[in-house]
Amino acid sequence: HTMSDSLIFRQLFEKESSTYTYLLADKDSKECVLIDPVVETAERDLNLIKELGLNLTKAVNTHCHADHVTGTGRLKALVPSCKSMISKASGAKADEFFGHGDVISFGQHQLEVRSTPGHTDGCVTFVLNKGRMCFTGDAVLIRGCGRTDFQQGDAGMLYDGVHREIFSLPD
Repeated sequence: HTMSDSLIFRQLFEKESSTYTYLLADKDSKECVLIDPVVETAERDLNLIKELGLNLTKAVNTHCHADHVTGTGRLKALVPSCKSMISKASGAKADEFFGHGDVISFGQHQLEVRSTPGHTDGCVTFVLNKGRMCFTGDAVLIRGCGRTDFQQGDAGMLYDGVHREIFSLPD
């Protein structure tokens, strides 16, 4: 397999909070990561993981929001071996914490952590396999960005981080 052949990718949606959750997995090792899980769809997501024959090892969050953190807690209750992960700067609880430049591995794939605060203090972007995909949480939305008027928001910090860490990625 090439690296791209061995990647399983699914974009999932939760309509109440308009949140996208991403399932990433390695076909060979069956290791699976969920990005930004939501409590209301934890069972749906786990059913899909089971259908695909995967093993959920990590539930990672781009930032601290009630729906994301609660989704991680629900997944841990259902899959005790799953590790919850979030930025140290978020101030949230998790099994493991990451910071700018850290790498989260699953099978032969890697998510590089890039700090993109401004929507919240602990916002990060995950860059898959050196730029193949990136997961921006609420830092960058379709035709917009996350709010900066609450939760330690800072529009200038968000602008600088997005330009430095996301817009610098290869096309």
